[in-house]
Amino acid sequence: MRHILRNGLKGIIALLLVLAGLIVLTARHGDPKIFPAGRDGLEVVFVSNGYHAGLALPRKQIANLGSAKGLPALISIASRFQHYEWIEFGWGDAEFYRATPTTDEFQWRLAWLALTGQGQGSVLHVVGLEMEPERTFPTSDLVRIRLSPEGFARLGQKIEESFAPDDGRRPQELGPGLYGPSLFYKATGRFNLFRVCNHWVADLLDAAGVPTTPTLALLPAGLIADLTWRSGLSEARIQ
Repeated sequence: MRHILRNGLKGIIALLLVLAGLIVLTARHGDPKIFPAGRDGLEVVFVSNGYHAGLALPRKQIANLGSAKGLPALISIASRFQHYEWIEFGWGDAEFYRATPTTDEFQWRLAWLALTGQGQGSVLHVVGLEMEPERTFPTSDLVRIRLSPEGFARLGQKIEESFAPDDGRRPQELGPGLYGPSLFYKATGRFNLFRVCNHWVADLLDAAGVPTTPTLALLPAGLIADLTWRSGLSEARIQ
């Protein structure tokens, strides 16, 4: 019995060492030239319901960036959701994401296909928010992140590149979203265990100069912990 316990303990220690090594090896240190932001910073909000994560941006700033940089997808989205103050973006496997509005609809077969990279491509979920994210998602985990104008522009460019455009460079609508005034759009990239929704968000933040760690970003809680530890951010609350 002691032999089994000893071997089990060694296995756990070895696993923790491997995990620690992966965290160190995959840690991205961000860009101190553009993050943290100064007084001219623009805020975005990380949103997580515990198993899925997205990023909310002010619609006005999306429209300004789209017009300034000539980004057709952002211009289209800002116009399509013109009556909303904020816009939330999420990314995921095309079939699993659309079939799983809540955990009650979770399907193991679709989850397996998605995590093993056998899904039918990916989608973006875009939601118009009438109020600030903290008031729209009072039970979710949220983190406000202040980006420099350059960081916000780089993040916006990454979102633009996440849309799979049609021949006219317009984003391709795929139908109603999961909640509120929302739509699904055809996206670029393939979902799998090593490229989940949280990694997509982490890549957006990395482009904006924010330090992120892909190994920790496997789960929303890990990404929140990373933002807290290395960027000194804290979870947002309703004021």
